Amino acid sequence: MSDDLTDLLHQVADRHRVAPPVPAQEIRRLAERRGRRRRAAYAGGAAAVALALAGGLAVAFTGHDGARLAPPAAASASAPPRPSPPQQQRATATVDLTQHELALSGRRLPVSGGTAQHPTPTGRMTVVAKYPERRLPGATVGLGKEYDVAMRWVVELRAADGTTNYLVALTYDEQAPGERDVTRGWIGLRSADAKWCYQLLEPGDVVRIDRTGPAPG
Repeated sequence: MSDDLTDLLHQVADRHRVAPPVPAQEIRRLAERRGRRRRAAYAGGAAAVALALAGGLAVAFTGHDGARLAPPAAASASAPPRPSPPQQQRATATVDLTQHELALSGRRLPVSGGTAQHPTPTGRMTVVAKYPERRLPGATVGLGKEYDVAMRWVVELRAADGTTNYLVALTYDEQAPGERDVTRGWIGLRSADAKWCYQLLEPGDVVRIDRTGPAPG
């Protein structure tokens, strides 16, 4: 019976037992520990936010495959228009039938024109074609209609009215240019001079044929 009473008394004592007081120094130490934990948690959260923000910026400035995007190119000023190429200057030859002379590109070359029976037409003519060699009717050089003749370094001329004439090498009479008229209207030159004119003149160039004195009688 006494044992039961003793147990009951111990139970009542346990219910009313008060926790021993905690010293003030221990309370401060626990508070500081909680503060350090709280600050560490805050610092860890801020670092995570900064890392996430940096990752977002990296994605914004790179492509989906991780390649860095190039910055936008600066707008370039429009290039000035290119000047038009200068037009090729046409050559102009002048023939003086009285002086038996052809002036071209600073040179003066002896020529032979048409005789009194077959005078060389005068006026402005244009180069329409040229041939290193061309066969022409023999009558044009006094050989008769039944013949034709191969002429060298032929430059074909044409007037506005359709009249046709030629600059040719007088291979059959190299001494005539500058001395006498022997052609049937052509403008004859020595072979070397005719070749030089052939190489210089091009279709579209102009040949002006003049007579400064009376026609040969």
